[in-house]
Amino acid sequence: MKMVRKNIVETPVVEVVEEVVSVDNVLASDADTSLEERTGIFRRLGPKKLSVIILVLVAIVGVYGTFHYYNKYKALTVNANVEAQKETTRLVGLLGKLIELPTETPTVATISDKTKLVGQAFFAQAENGDVLFAFTTSMKAILYRPSTNKIINVAPISINPSQDLTPAAKKYPITSSTNKAQ
Repeated sequence: MKMVRKNIVETPVVEVVEEVVSVDNVLASDADTSLEERTGIFRRLGPKKLSVIILVLVAIVGVYGTFHYYNKYKALTVNANVEAQKETTRLVGLLGKLIELPTETPTVATISDKTKLVGQAFFAQAENGDVLFAFTTSMKAILYRPSTNKIINVAPISINPSQDLTPAAKKYPITSSTNKAQ
């Protein structure tokens, strides 16, 4: 009887151990296949093919970006005058709400470097970003600050006669009558 008991006891233990080992083998083989599936695509392609695919993708993105920004540049250069006229019209509209303007279209200039205007009384309070409106027919200049929506200065445009007469003054000196009497 003892032998039968040994056989009964030993048989299930051996079977259980075999089943546990087989389950571990199955889990290990599943983990290996899932790892191979994840990296298998890259392994199958190889480094040369993978680098070619990346290079092609970068080239496609580069060509698209170049085409997109070239079209934007082309639209801006073709319509540069139209955009400048729109901006001038917008600024004249803003300025027209603050002061009565002449009916002519002004010449508009934006101040980008106020240090170059030092020493000129009209631009004493000018800041970078201020806009100068020059109405040449009406002979009027207006300095406007869009950031605060204020007029900074208004002055008549005058041509300095001393600059125009300088060459003529050298040829024909002006003498006063008081100098001749002395």
